[in-house]
Amino acid sequence: MNNDMLSQEEIDALLKGNLGDIGNTSESDSQDALNDVEKDALGEIGNISMGTAATTLYTLLNQPVKITTPKVKITTMEELSSEYQIPFVAVQVKYKLGLRGTNLLILKTDDVKVIADLMMGGDGTNIDRDLNEMDLSAISEAMNQMVGSSCTSLSEMFSYTIDIEPPEAFEIDFSSEDIPLLFDKNEEIVKVSFRMIIGDLIDSEIMQLIPLEFAQDMVKKLMGDSSDNSQPIQPKEMENEAKISEETISKEIATSNKDNFETKEKNIEKPQYDKKKEEKAVNIQKAQFRSFDNEEKIEYNESINLIQEIPVEITVELGRTTRKIQEILEYGPGTIIELDKLVGEPLEIFANGKFIAKGEVVVIDDNFGVRITDIISPSKRIKK
Repeated sequence: MNNDMLSQEEIDALLKGNLGDIGNTSESDSQDALNDVEKDALGEIGNISMGTAATTLYTLLNQPVKITTPKVKITTMEELSSEYQIPFVAVQVKYKLGLRGTNLLILKTDDVKVIADLMMGGDGTNIDRDLNEMDLSAISEAMNQMVGSSCTSLSEMFSYTIDIEPPEAFEIDFSSEDIPLLFDKNEEIVKVSFRMIIGDLIDSEIMQLIPLEFAQDMVKKLMGDSSDNSQPIQPKEMENEAKISEETISKEIATSNKDNFETKEKNIEKPQYDKKKEEKAVNIQKAQFRSFDNEEKIEYNESINLIQEIPVEITVELGRTTRKIQEILEYGPGTIIELDKLVGEPLEIFANGKFIAKGEVVVIDDNFGVRITDIISPSKRIKK
């Protein structure tokens, strides 16, 4: 009799339509940790984040940057150790505001060297060397700005502020037994992989490793599933509360109107007329103004020595330009700002902010100087 009954494992397999997979449910359980909708949501989060990050990286490196649509997969550290044998660089990112959790960004060691070389003013080809602290510091700063800019996009997506702590970079080896990571060897994690292309220098994969619980939390918050411990009010309770509040409001309005009416009645005074004021004649005269046309000019003969010690700030303006705040936020080391001056055009010289002369740049020994070429007449001076 017992042999004819299905076990719970067989019932579950029949409901899933995977009777042939009985006894090997680890893979199916892993795939059920996130459904397709949740994976799409994580992909969209990664897509928006990396889209903003690519713009920031372009500003830092002055190279065209393209990051493709992400791929989401459930995996473990054991599986990663079998897929990736070479050492990598991990950047640990901790969210401190808005989201609570930690994830890892994984990049190839050579890619980190290229990015660090570009950030330090090189051409990105100096990679035939060992990874050093300067490389880790440079990639930490790059990721700090990239993830920082992506937090701005995530804040708009989640409708509240999201911020991170300064990222930390270190070298890892997935095949090593002693890995300084956040995950256990068999713990399920979410791998979000991207293809990153930087000019003609980099065309490889970067990964974002997210704890499964943190990934599920992000999806819930994106879909509006907030943890509210308050009990929902039942329809009858809501109806009773509505009646009580309606009666209370009606009583308060009636009392308030009565008090206001009595107060107004007490404060109203009957108008009193003063016949004497009405009968008083009004004297109207035309206004007379003093004339200053023939005023004598007063001159002072004191010497200019009285004020010759007062300092006057002389400023030479090379040129000006106007930019939007969005463009200014993208400025970084190496950014070139084009001014409104043409080559060879005279410079403007100001005294305490007042335009007084024009000049040209000269070199005196090792210093720059300005030779005055034209003095502006007082009638043409414009204070800028």
